[in-house]
Amino acid sequence: MSQKDEQADRERSPNDISLELKQKVEKSVRLISQEIKARLATRNSPLLVAIDGGSASGKSTITILVAAEVGGVIIQGDDFCQTGLDWANMSITDKIDLCIDWERARTEAIEPLLANRTASWHPFNFKTGIGLADYLVVRNPMPVIIIDGIYSSNPKLSDILALTVLVDASASIRYHRHNEREGHDDTKWHAIWDEAELFYFTQIRPPASFDIVIETS
Repeated sequence: MSQKDEQADRERSPNDISLELKQKVEKSVRLISQEIKARLATRNSPLLVAIDGGSASGKSTITILVAAEVGGVIIQGDDFCQTGLDWANMSITDKIDLCIDWERARTEAIEPLLANRTASWHPFNFKTGIGLADYLVVRNPMPVIIIDGIYSSNPKLSDILALTVLVDASASIRYHRHNEREGHDDTKWHAIWDEAELFYFTQIRPPASFDIVIETS
């Protein structure tokens, strides 16, 4: 993926989502949006929302549509991927703990936006797979801040999260979507991450621990 493609993907809007897909997730988007609006009505500070879920569950599509509906700014959790670590030889819990640099995410993105300040950060370099890109992501404060990404409801953020959403889909559906997106059977990726995702969504953040659970197909 080129730098231009990375930036374009990050700036996707509802106009980039097909009508068919919008209709498919319409009820889910409405449910989440209604809950966000209800919670906003009782507070005078930004609302931090996590939209979590397994890889290729449909999180980003729902996040984009919800953000447009409620006046939200999106933080992509993947922007804060840790780099240069030997993932293949790590324990499941270490993968979950270290996959996203939540300290950097808080300092550079979440806390400034919660304080109604503009936030900026260098995202993970998806082109090289290591290090940070040489361009900045800039986000202006909005009433709703949505973290889009797996592990975004991590207990490390429990002191500031106001709403947690799980976007769930069966493993077979997610694997198909992921492999279709990557253009091949991504067996190396699955070998490293599938166990960690399963552990996270059964032992650390099981469905019952979320405020809202959305089923996608």
